[in-house]
Amino acid sequence: MVKQYACFLRAGRPYGKDLSGVYNLVMETFDWYTWGILPLIVFLARVTDVTLGTMRIIFVSRGRKIIAPLLGFVEVFIWITVVSQIVGSAKNNFPAYLAYAAGFAVGNYFGMVLEDKLAIGTLVVRAFLSKDGASLVKNLHEKGYGVTYVDGYGVNGPVQVIYTIVMRKELPEVVEIIHETHPKTFYTVEELRSVQQGVFPVRPARVQSELFGKKLK
Repeated sequence: MVKQYACFLRAGRPYGKDLSGVYNLVMETFDWYTWGILPLIVFLARVTDVTLGTMRIIFVSRGRKIIAPLLGFVEVFIWITVVSQIVGSAKNNFPAYLAYAAGFAVGNYFGMVLEDKLAIGTLVVRAFLSKDGASLVKNLHEKGYGVTYVDGYGVNGPVQVIYTIVMRKELPEVVEIIHETHPKTFYTVEELRSVQQGVFPVRPARVQSELFGKKLK
């Protein structure tokens, strides 16, 4: 392209007087596939691949035996396709390598954001109160949450330990109830693999089936 541009100048068309000619020359000689199209394909494919991989790991941890293998199939198929494209065009194609690395980074971010938005799964929330645990139990019951509480003994004396099982999407509401009832309450949140039966706020059966695998009673 440099030689062609030099010939273009020697032909009596100085730079600055015929920019349209320079533009047309660049458009005709630039390797759009190597420097533009292929890196874009690699980037988008890698973003999709890593995002699906993140979701697959989440579904595997929750024992979803159907959707996890399907996501794994699509993930590996995309990965093989991308790698073959890079290997086949590796010569003088540094942008494809950059696109591959950038797609991996962006895919991790998108996977985490998507997982956070979906908020799939169930949690156990434990609150430790030194007194007046009945008020927290009452407030949780009024919102439809099942609650179990037991007496315990901590470093500062007797305590009440209050348990409730909630969906991840409901965690902010439960935390708000805890803070409104006892602002300085010490509580913990742990993730559960599966839940059978129990008392939960009323929700559409479709959502229950999606998150728990079957309708809870």
